[in-house]
Amino acid sequence: MALVACAGQFLVVLDVSVVNVALPAMRTALGLSETGLQWVVNLYTITFAGLMLLGGRAVDLFGRKRMFLIGLGTFIAASLVGGLAQEPWHLLAARAAQGVGAAVLAPATLTILTTSFPPGPARTRAIATWTAVGAGGGAAGGIIGGALTEFLSWRWVLLINVPIGALALLAAVLWVSERRERGDGAPARLDAPGALLVTLGLVTLVYGVVQTESQGWGSPWSLVPLFGGLVLLGAFVLVEARTAAPLVPLRLLAARPVAAANAAMFVCGAAMMSMWYFMSLYMQNVLRFSPMEAGLGFLAQTVSIILGSKIAPRMMRAVDGKYVAMAGVAVSGAGFLWAGMGIPAGGGYAATVLGPGILMAFGSGLAATPLTASATAAAAPSDAGLVSGLINTARTVGGALGLAALSTAAAAYASARVDPDALAGGYALAFRIGGFALLAGAVFVLVALPRLRSVAEAREPGPRGGAE
Repeated sequence: MALVACAGQFLVVLDVSVVNVALPAMRTALGLSETGLQWVVNLYTITFAGLMLLGGRAVDLFGRKRMFLIGLGTFIAASLVGGLAQEPWHLLAARAAQGVGAAVLAPATLTILTTSFPPGPARTRAIATWTAVGAGGGAAGGIIGGALTEFLSWRWVLLINVPIGALALLAAVLWVSERRERGDGAPARLDAPGALLVTLGLVTLVYGVVQTESQGWGSPWSLVPLFGGLVLLGAFVLVEARTAAPLVPLRLLAARPVAAANAAMFVCGAAMMSMWYFMSLYMQNVLRFSPMEAGLGFLAQTVSIILGSKIAPRMMRAVDGKYVAMAGVAVSGAGFLWAGMGIPAGGGYAATVLGPGILMAFGSGLAATPLTASATAAAAPSDAGLVSGLINTARTVGGALGLAALSTAAAAYASARVDPDALAGGYALAFRIGGFALLAGAVFVLVALPRLRSVAEAREPGPRGGAE
């Protein structure tokens, strides 16, 4: 069962980055405009981030197995349509549909794990594996995308999801058992006003964020959706406070472990998405690596983030998860500052990418497991899907917002110059800002995040389970 959940999470995270290397080939084959090319990436991000809370609550109400199958089936079908696209709009519609499937699939994968293992070491190890596989999917996207595009076709960056997804779908039918933990005997009922407001709010907010990349922060095309998204989310909070069966119970958001872990995950997501992005640009635009070479240049970071994720549970046996999370965020911040202080135009790969990247990735893997464990340990089984959606939403929205902000800072430093010195200086500034944000995040974890052991002790142990 854990293998099935991890396979689903791998596909979800892989498709955030796998298309990046294939974009030029997509443009040539389908005649995409520059704007259309941007939306191949953005449509997936917007629908994925905007619908995850709704997807998480649907998992709680309608069952983890049912929603896993629906989410994965939608994702596979959309991947097939995108891989066979003959017109630009075919591809764009498929990417949006992939995001919808991923928004249901991602919280379902984590819910399967957290409801299959009791709180404690077994659940922590399962979360560590889930984190490592997800991180590996994101890191491997460039390598896989480059190889498929170079040796087969750009279409295979989407079509590869079909056979892998079909195997995961069959395994889920055979091995995943259904479980709903509502416990009140009431029929499943979705809070329609809340669902509409939070979905529109998140979609509008993320749309505004991605618009800043092309329109700038001061443009009405960015400010109107940003402000509108915040207004819609404010209205959502007011509705939830007055609804008998809210989509997101405010008591959950007020719980210190959930709130603090999600805030820390927001900062980590903002930093780590920026790491892959700026390191890739630095290798290609400054070190003059080919796309395939840049993808291979991330191998050490891929191994490092997986190691961090797998080492975290062992450290958590000796030291409380709070301090493991703090150490991970601080180590990642140190890597960012290293890159921010030393990525000159004439630098070599080992000093400018390999060393800092290993620290960034290892710290991220080390922090993700205890932060996820903290958020999920504080939730009742009936809220497992919602909490899974929250932690995924925090990471994804944080990544979109952080990347937009740091891209703006890097572009402002370079001032439209494209020579290696100016580009390297802009990337270094982005890393410095990210590093200081992560160090502040480490202090926040120390002050705000409760001890994980005290969170687990405060809850009654759930039903005993195994890997099922």
